[in-house]
Amino acid sequence: MLLGDNLEFFKYQACGNDYVYIDCFDRNISNPDELAKKISDRNFGVGSDGIILIMPPSNINSDAKMRIFNSDGSEAEMCGNGIRCVGKYVFDNKKNSQKNIARIETLAGIKILELIESSEKISKIKVSMGTPEFLGNFYLEEIKNISKKNGIYISVGNPHFVIFCENIDINKINIENIGKKIQNSRYFKNGVNIEFVEIKSKNNIKIRVFERGSGETLACGTGACASAFAAILQKYCDEKQKIIVNLKGGKLEIEFINNKIYMTGEAVKVFKGEYYD
Repeated sequence: MLLGDNLEFFKYQACGNDYVYIDCFDRNISNPDELAKKISDRNFGVGSDGIILIMPPSNINSDAKMRIFNSDGSEAEMCGNGIRCVGKYVFDNKKNSQKNIARIETLAGIKILELIESSEKISKIKVSMGTPEFLGNFYLEEIKNISKKNGIYISVGNPHFVIFCENIDINKINIENIGKKIQNSRYFKNGVNIEFVEIKSKNNIKIRVFERGSGETLACGTGACASAFAAILQKYCDEKQKIIVNLKGGKLEIEFINNKIYMTGEAVKVFKGEYYD
C-alpha cells in the first residue's frame, strides 16, 4: 500500500474536523483510498475523518496541492477545515513563496489562504472559498418532520443540501438516519453533504453536518459556507454582516464579499507519529 518505510504522519484538527496529513513532497502513496479506510479507523487505526495528502503543486502559481480521502475511501473535491490545516502546515514549514499567503490546489480549483494569527500551537487562517453556486431548491419527503421548506442545493466546490429546521432543537434530530436516506435520493447521484440549520439571529446560525463518505462530523468548513450562503438567499441572514456559524466542534466566521465566500477559523496541530501498515 505504501512506498517506503514506516509512514510519518501529522494529526491536525479544525473545529474538531480531524484528518491525518501526509507530506508527499518527497514520497508517493499508492492506493490512498485503501489507506484512508485503514488509518481512519478509530479503534484499529490512528482515528480520523479521513486523510489529506500534501503534495507538490502542478501549477507554477501554487505552493502545494491537496488530495482528500474520506474515511470510507471516497475522494472529495474540497474540505474547508482541512485546507486551513494544510495552510498551517505550509506556513509552518515555509513551503509558501509569499509571506502570510499560500495558494493551495484542490479538485475545486486553487484556493488562496491568508495567515491572520499564528502561534506554535494554533493558527487562525482565512480562506477565499470562491463563488458559491446555487443549484436549485426542492422538497424531500425525508425532511417532512423537521422542515416544511425546500432544501437549498449549493456547490462550494463540492455539493451541499441545506435544510432549515423549524421549531426544533437540531441536537434532537437523528441526522444519521435522515442523512443516509437523503444520500439515496435521485437528486444526488454522486452523494451530497447535508447541513441541518437552526437560525439564531441575523448573523448567527447553528448547524449539524452529515458528510458524504464520513457521516456526522463535528464540523465542515464548506458546509458552513454553504449554510451561510443559503441563509443569505433565504433572507435569514444579512450578507453585509459577518456570519458566525456554530458547529459541534467550534465556530467559523463567514463573510460574503463581492460574490465570494471567505471563511476564517483556527487550525491546530495535534501530534506527529508513525503508522505501521
